[in-house]
Amino acid sequence: MRGADQKQEAMFSYLSPEKRVPLDHPLRPVREMVDAVLKEMSPRFTRLYAQVGRPSIAPERLLRALLLQIFYSLRSERLLMEQLDYNLLFRWFVGMEMDERVWDHAVFSKNRERLLNEEIAEAFLQRVLKLAQPYLSDEHFTVDGTLIEAWASHKSFRPKDEERGAGGGNGEVNFRGQRRSNETHQSTTDPEARLYKKTQGSEARLCYLGHVLMENRHGLLVKTRLTLAEGTAEREAALGMAKQRCSRKRRTLAGDKNYDTRDFVRALRQLRVTPHVAQNTTNRSSAIDARTTRHAGYAVSQQKRKRVEQSFGWMKMIGMLRKVKLRGREKVGWLFTFAGAAYNLMRLRRLRAQAVA
Repeated sequence: MRGADQKQEAMFSYLSPEKRVPLDHPLRPVREMVDAVLKEMSPRFTRLYAQVGRPSIAPERLLRALLLQIFYSLRSERLLMEQLDYNLLFRWFVGMEMDERVWDHAVFSKNRERLLNEEIAEAFLQRVLKLAQPYLSDEHFTVDGTLIEAWASHKSFRPKDEERGAGGGNGEVNFRGQRRSNETHQSTTDPEARLYKKTQGSEARLCYLGHVLMENRHGLLVKTRLTLAEGTAEREAALGMAKQRCSRKRRTLAGDKNYDTRDFVRALRQLRVTPHVAQNTTNRSSAIDARTTRHAGYAVSQQKRKRVEQSFGWMKMIGMLRKVKLRGREKVGWLFTFAGAAYNLMRLRRLRAQAVA
């Protein structure tokens, strides 16, 4: 018998969003981990807000919503609010009731500003790593860097001594034949962005440099850092992150050919860190000799270090870090660290599922 195509809408629903989400949905274990992390961070959130006044959006809900924006590659807060309005999965993850009113996108962005600092993102990352402690290696690590394109165009890269407002129209901007450098020019859109290219022959772009320190056992990110795009920034950031992880116990640090310099290798050995960086023998001699390459662990590190590209690929394609929409080193650094924590959550979900199976 054919069913009737009834148009009447039901006035009441007796199912909560919790019952709507399947028990085996991939976001369920992620929600449990996120709730545990946010519970530990609650005292820190309390210090950010005044004791009196109009209640804001709960910071726990803000961070859960921002995680959804990364997981599902939602390009704007307006689209995120649209999904929260009719997507029951999103409502369940954030912690909203079925009939609860969704925030305006401008209100959400304004409340988010309070959390856009690297301390909050770093605290979130470290608490995620606390949950991942059984899967972390404390001996073998990999360091690498990647370009994060800034939200600024070449036309905004103007001479520093130029009067504000000069040549404002798109048709009036013509820099063909001009010699431009970071010493004489600056972006009017994002002054902290630097004109930089990572390889010879590639296009120079206004960007930042993002750096990660990855443990080699399961490819989890244990440290992140965002710096201005400069020639020695990768090696300086690598040393800074290595110092935070160094101890009396000897460790190894893998890297690509860009880290094969005598000063960098010497500094690592002073930290009791064995440099397992790739040898750069193009028209030069490598700083890594047979004292390091003769060991089997060196070949293993060279194989494991390539896994760091998976994290960069995920953060740029899924986490929307290929071209960030935030401006300024502090805000972009927050997003880079928060996206690294989101990547760890997805990795940790799979590792826990494999351990149970």
